[in-house]
Amino acid sequence: MGQTRVDLLHLLEDLRDAYPGSLEETVLTEILANALDSGATLIRIVADSAGSSLTIADNGSGMQRRELARYHDLAASSKTRGKGIGFAGVGIKLGLLACKEVVTESKRGKSHVASHWHLASRHKAPWRWAPPPGMVTERGTAVRLVLSDPLSPLVDRGFVEAAIRRHYQPLLDPAFDGILSSLYPHGISFQLNGEVLRKQACDGPEIGPLAVYPRRKRKPSAAGYLFRDSGPLPEDQRGLAISTYGKVIKRGWDWLGISPTAPERVGGVIEVPALAASLTLNKGDFIRSGARGAAYLSFRKAIQEVVLHQLAAWGDSREQPEKTRPRSLRVLERDLERVLMDLSDGFPLLASLVEHRRGGQKRLPFGPKTQPGNEPGLAPAVFSPPDESGDQTGVPETPESSGAPPQPEPAPLPPPAESGATAHDLELPASPRERRPQRLGLAVQFEGRPGDPELGRLVESTVFVNQAHPAYQRAVASRSEGYHIALAVALALAPLAVEPAREHAFVTAFLSRWGEALSDAKRSRRKKA
Repeated sequence: MGQTRVDLLHLLEDLRDAYPGSLEETVLTEILANALDSGATLIRIVADSAGSSLTIADNGSGMQRRELARYHDLAASSKTRGKGIGFAGVGIKLGLLACKEVVTESKRGKSHVASHWHLASRHKAPWRWAPPPGMVTERGTAVRLVLSDPLSPLVDRGFVEAAIRRHYQPLLDPAFDGILSSLYPHGISFQLNGEVLRKQACDGPEIGPLAVYPRRKRKPSAAGYLFRDSGPLPEDQRGLAISTYGKVIKRGWDWLGISPTAPERVGGVIEVPALAASLTLNKGDFIRSGARGAAYLSFRKAIQEVVLHQLAAWGDSREQPEKTRPRSLRVLERDLERVLMDLSDGFPLLASLVEHRRGGQKRLPFGPKTQPGNEPGLAPAVFSPPDESGDQTGVPETPESSGAPPQPEPAPLPPPAESGATAHDLELPASPRERRPQRLGLAVQFEGRPGDPELGRLVESTVFVNQAHPAYQRAVASRSEGYHIALAVALALAPLAVEPAREHAFVTAFLSRWGEALSDAKRSRRKKA
């Protein structure tokens, strides 16, 4: 009888490559994420350069003996999607790549156990029970990583503190105390080498608050701030960071799809707790398909709106004139706009890509074109997040159209908006009158990807049509680009709109409605004549 063998080293290396940062940062941040998921309020970290070790102990719920035994199984996890930000103890398991030994101690109630674990070969990672070394007193879990490299950055106190502040910035910034209070009612305290890491407010010369309010709610579902400096910011501070449960998931301008005229001078953070359910398996990004993908895209569009409001208040927004877009493409986009407006009723997950206006009117913007920037004093976006049932509106509205108070109470970002104020001293701007917002939603752009078999791809809320595809070149030669672009858009949107088994039906419905849109346009022109 044969026996299945697993190359553990190769498996762990592949798991490491799924994270964008270094191995050391991944190990540290994932261990902290699992401590937060366990309900810890105090996390003690000791970076010991003399002993070449890193110890992380928390006062969370701890584990019983059978749970600690399962914890050594690479495939085991008791986590529920949307209930935390750690991934199945992956920090401990990746630690095997950098450690001689991993010592784990856990205490819950009368159960107080410990184990020693190491990677012995490519195919074996043995562990054994051991007497508790005393890293945990009342309850919780502690991990000691005995590092193979005595010069590892994990034994450098400065590296550890910088990584914690970068990856868990909202937990160490008083501006986020309000929105995180429901998740961590007793607060979170980090203690590094016996010293408590103090909270630091943003001290940028220009700070603007960001908030997204659910319908008829005074407490925001997403809150944060932008700040602008007179000179270029360090690389790790540029762009808007999006976090959930206090853990930064992405940073920069690419994920948002918009940027100021001087992106290197603007940074910021926005916390969105509801997006914990939209995290990918490794908790390093957000899902782009299905109901959870629609939730992410809906929040992203609402965040785009409040960011554009703030950039307009600073007089720092990018505008691309309509005249630069080909006339033929503008006509095609109007047809596609009608198609998605109609299909959004039958396929609710498309609602995240359709913009709704006052009075129930829906607008679907395409391409990089924008309307003139919004003036200072605009109200924050009001947002209806999608639910798990798939019935979602997920679109920004004005407070007046949603029934929400015209000037929501600004939690957690109090007054006033003056130059030099800190983020936690700010008040959301008033809304004296409604302005027409910049058009947001699905965009269609072109790119060349030779060798890629896909006609188009959906990135955030933009469909990129592959101009290098032989089918596109044939369509150009036969003057049938319109049909090709419509098909590329349909294929790119199908994974977001429906389950895999229904993608063919969606594409068929999309193309059918696209053909009807052309007939509708002809009838409309005849009536006008």
